[in-house]
Amino acid sequence: AADQNYAEAQGNVGFMYENGLGVEKDHREASRWYRNAAEQGEVKAQAALGRMYETGLGVGKDYQEAAKWYRLAANQGHARAQNNLGVLYRNGYGVEKNQQQALIWYRKAAEQGYAIAQSNLGFSYQYGQGVEKNYEEAFKWYRLAADQGHAIGQNNLGTMYQNGFGVEKDNQEALKWYRKAADQGYAIAQANLGFMYKHGYGVKSDYQEALKWYGLAADQGNAKAQNDIGVMYISGHGVQKNYQEALKWYRKAAVQGYAVSQVNLAIMYKNGHGVAKNSLEAMTWFQKAAEQGNPNAQRNLGFMYEKGEGGQRDRAKAIGWYQKAADQGDHYSIQALKRLRP
Repeated sequence: AADQNYAEAQGNVGFMYENGLGVEKDHREASRWYRNAAEQGEVKAQAALGRMYETGLGVGKDYQEAAKWYRLAANQGHARAQNNLGVLYRNGYGVEKNQQQALIWYRKAAEQGYAIAQSNLGFSYQYGQGVEKNYEEAFKWYRLAADQGHAIGQNNLGTMYQNGFGVEKDNQEALKWYRKAADQGYAIAQANLGFMYKHGYGVKSDYQEALKWYGLAADQGNAKAQNDIGVMYISGHGVQKNYQEALKWYRKAAVQGYAVSQVNLAIMYKNGHGVAKNSLEAMTWFQKAAEQGNPNAQRNLGFMYEKGEGGQRDRAKAIGWYQKAADQGDHYSIQALKRLRP
């Protein structure tokens, strides 16, 4: 075979080793063949080698090497490499963090119809990363990704419809797109779909359906869904009221750092619901959430320091936490400060 064909053939051998096609799967061997092809300028091999360095498959993880090979492939117009280079810029992996550069590379890939990049570009516009916030542009790019069946794009399109960002608010459309993504197993969309069923947005309220979708998301470790299952056990919506079950689900989300669940777990310990009353344990969880800026936790922590629950009274600490909550507009804390600062 001619040299160019030879390079392509080497890349194909790499692909066979990576995927175990006709040979035993061997990532190290795959990376060797990819490198041979990539050094001859074979674009697919350059992109593949970049991915191996990014993930540490068959080679030591090395983001700078990943960026180098992605860039070579990206400059040859390889859409996936362009997108992945954008992701490295967004996170500052192997290159200096640069949201504008991320946007440039996302756009190149998105304009080639690469769905993941279209979704990433939409995200950049929605949150104003590297560009002025623009909901209409975000909606446009999410839509393009969603129409290609990209689950994250479908979910994000759903949130645009639910909130009326860049489009007329429409809960039924939101529900439709959440379902498409949820049916693909995307946990965030499953949690969102559960939320829609629970509250009757765009569909008749149905606690059993809500629990079903929350359960699927929760089993994938989605903290918001785990918390919402806990809430349903507290309220007895679609299930028998059960404090122990609620506690179990709150804990799953709380240990992941989900502040709302940390507060809910703290309240269970404070009131002795589903567990022995334990003010110290309550304080521990309020503290974790308060440090994340949760005003509910900050207020509760202020109250516990003021009353000496879980330890000594500490007026200075009480004032400190009340102040943080008050700065976020918490009404109770504003009143408490008036009381403590005569």
